[in-house]
Amino acid sequence: MFEIKRICCIGAGYVGGPTCSVIAQMCPEITVTVVDVNESRIKAWNSDPLPIYEPGLKEVVESCRGKNLFFSTDIPSAIKDADLVFISVNTPTKTYGMGKGRAADLKFIESCARQIVEVSDGYKIVTEKSTVPVRAAESIRRIFDANTKPSLNLQVLSNPEFLAEGTAVRDLKEPDRVLIGGDETPEGQRAIRALCAVYEHWVPKSRIITTNTWSSELSKL
Repeated sequence: MFEIKRICCIGAGYVGGPTCSVIAQMCPEITVTVVDVNESRIKAWNSDPLPIYEPGLKEVVESCRGKNLFFSTDIPSAIKDADLVFISVNTPTKTYGMGKGRAADLKFIESCARQIVEVSDGYKIVTEKSTVPVRAAESIRRIFDANTKPSLNLQVLSNPEFLAEGTAVRDLKEPDRVLIGGDETPEGQRAIRALCAVYEHWVPKSRIITTNTWSSELSKL
């Protein structure tokens, strides 16, 4: 089975920061790097106080920051080194064009997808983590297919978060379920198993639900 040793999370916000901090604490043998274009936010994650407050988060971050948890603005290097890339960026409401005021704007997610293809080689699992509209994985895959190269094998998974403000750390450490969606192909199933193995460090197998990508996106909504 493919083993995940290095994780990169693009987006150091409310989802990416706490999620990856808990993964780093629960999986000491995995190196986790959280990256963001926002320098002041990364600076805050590397200092005291942290950019967001959640009960228990400071203790989690301080227990593994500088050991196997890192915060950086060097996005290309972190993507290049990672076996698994979480996309955890904003999906704001569109302010122009078709769906203005209603539909989600996927520009940040699509820009991440382009950057991942650009700097990657070999096998990599790309996982949408932020709240996304249904079929966002399809638009990521479309970008991958349009820009693919012979040396590259990218698998797309959906792993929505179910965090509530004020209980995010507890929700991550004791989730009532972890949902992972991927392709119903041998390669897709291999990627799902690899991500399941990360969560199985602390989540009982009975709480890890696997499905196809579309169902996973739909379940979050």
